[in-house]
Amino acid sequence: MKKYPKLLQADKRGQIVIPKDIRQELAIDESTGFYAYAIPGEGILLKQVTPEPIDESLEEIERYAERLGVSPQALKQTLEDYKKTGGLEKL
Repeated sequence: MKKYPKLLQADKRGQIVIPKDIRQELAIDESTGFYAYAIPGEGILLKQVTPEPIDESLEEIERYAERLGVSPQALKQTLEDYKKTGGLEKL
């Protein structure tokens, strides 16, 4: 693991590119999913989603949804949209 920070810059659409060496180290490819959390005063936390523990991750998100400002309907719609992409073939 590299110990030096990487400086990333968002483009006009708010997108950032994860550097190649980090993607390789974490086995991130174009189908990798992430949960994004806003950490007030700090920044953004991305949590990589793996297919195996997805049920546990979804349960965790549902438990904290209200505190995170995520409505149950929005969570359900997001999951349905993600299934349509083939990202959760096992569900």
